[in-house]
Amino acid sequence: MEYAAGKRELERLGFVIGGNWDYDHGSFDRPLDDRRQVWVRLPFGVVSGRLDAEAPEQDTKIRFGTPYVLRHVYEEGLDEDAVPFGSGGVFDQFRDPADPDAEVAPHWREMAEIVLRQAERRLDESWSGSARQDEEPAGRVH
Repeated sequence: MEYAAGKRELERLGFVIGGNWDYDHGSFDRPLDDRRQVWVRLPFGVVSGRLDAEAPEQDTKIRFGTPYVLRHVYEEGLDEDAVPFGSGGVFDQFRDPADPDAEVAPHWREMAEIVLRQAERRLDESWSGSARQDEEPAGRVH
């Protein structure tokens, strides 16, 4: 699938390109809750071209991997272990998750399946509308 087309369709469903992208892989992430602690992640690999998530136009083809749900539980309040950088004018203000691999309740998995079915339908429609007869889809949401 063309990266630009996939990105456009997934953004319409609330997905964003994850901050962990590199030139040969990345993921589309969508929060499932208002606190942004539970996410559905749709990973992909680049099969041709190079990914530049910030470039408006590019000729990059991707193949989707197996999606999954992740949950990060964050501590509220001030970080008593904040460490100053340099002369002390800037602090490391980002806390590590209290539990980066927290258990995912069944209702989050069910919600993720609904979101992924919507994504699959939208991506299939986009692909079938732009694919040539001799092409196969680069990947599907599983």
